[in-house]
Amino acid sequence: MSSTGKIVVGMTGASGAIYATRFLKQAALKFKTVYVMVSDQALQVVQTELGIPITRGTLTSHALLGQDFGNIVFLDQRDYFSPPASGSFRHDGMVIVPCSMGTAGRIAHGTSDDLLTRSADVCLKERRKLIVVVREMPWSTIHLRNLTTLSEAGATVLPACPAWYTRPSTLEELADTVVARILQQLDVDQDLMPQWQYTEPE
Repeated sequence: MSSTGKIVVGMTGASGAIYATRFLKQAALKFKTVYVMVSDQALQVVQTELGIPITRGTLTSHALLGQDFGNIVFLDQRDYFSPPASGSFRHDGMVIVPCSMGTAGRIAHGTSDDLLTRSADVCLKERRKLIVVVREMPWSTIHLRNLTTLSEAGATVLPACPAWYTRPSTLEELADTVVARILQQLDVDQDLMPQWQYTEPE
């Protein structure tokens, strides 16, 4: 499928809001249009973890990311007439970051109870890329079965497991090791983390 320059992003109430904000900044630089859905719980996590006093009424790219991105479009979770809810709307994939286990479970069982889960369901039925960046530990048997179901349906399960071999010195650099892997799964060039190069011992 040729690139459309459009991507869909969902933010849920799982811990790990930093992954979402770091990814959105990169997505805004890599794609022409970024459609974003944010749950009420995600806003609460942003407030708690990042200290950003944001509400549904003040949700803008500047409020969330600290700078204006004209190509980021926030969608109403209740608006099923939004483009990502339709299978005829073509885009380059959907990333749910972070993805709660509750959201993963609803998608795995076809429960489209808001625009985010409906958009994910559309990705699966249309065989488009769906990347779920899950954040939970430990995983129960129910979690494992739901994630297996998603994988079998075509989704990419990408746990938010940061890498340490790059020796990150800040939380942002650590989070970017996960963001880099998300971008790679989208077939997007990234310069956040160097590709692993094995050096033969002398």
